[in-house]
Amino acid sequence: MESLADSKVWADYNAAQATRTVRPLCLEAIALAGPGTGRRAIDLGCGAGKETLALLNGGWRVHAVDSLPDTRERLLGIAPADSDGQLSIEVRAFQDLRALPAADLIFAGYSLPFIHPDHFGSFWRMMLDVLRRPGIVAVNLFGDRDSWADVPEWNFHTEAEARQLFDGLEILKFEVYDDDGQSFRGAKHWHILDVIARKS
Repeated sequence: MESLADSKVWADYNAAQATRTVRPLCLEAIALAGPGTGRRAIDLGCGAGKETLALLNGGWRVHAVDSLPDTRERLLGIAPADSDGQLSIEVRAFQDLRALPAADLIFAGYSLPFIHPDHFGSFWRMMLDVLRRPGIVAVNLFGDRDSWADVPEWNFHTEAEARQLFDGLEILKFEVYDDDGQSFRGAKHWHILDVIARKS
């Protein structure tokens, strides 16, 4: 498998995402978080910008983060004309982030599993620290039965380990997908943990 660390792979992936709908996990998180007007959301691994755009359209001020060099141009190309001042963009790898703005909603769609295990714990703590009460966090994690689980540069969790990550938060959704399917790179076994939690 071609390395997913290769920015061309991610660029091709984002191009292929151009016609998909907003991820249901993001829509659920938006609904649970309530009105976005005057509040900030963070989109971690904003990719093609589908979720960033949905958040902007919901009235949120959005801080979008992605490591691809063309992230700024891509997002500014799809952002509504009246979103000036509502969108901030940070082009940086997660492990290089030293701070995030305080937020009422944090969404990470299929991005956190690609953090190196050596950096995941510190990033996770930083992410939860900036979540205001009663903020919502919604993430996709990879489980230990995923067919990519032998890749040492990525992080995977048992279902029990994933639940422990949310200690002190109220888990509103914990859904497991454990089945064969397709990825952008071909057939694979998916073990995905979709989680939404509230910092109450």
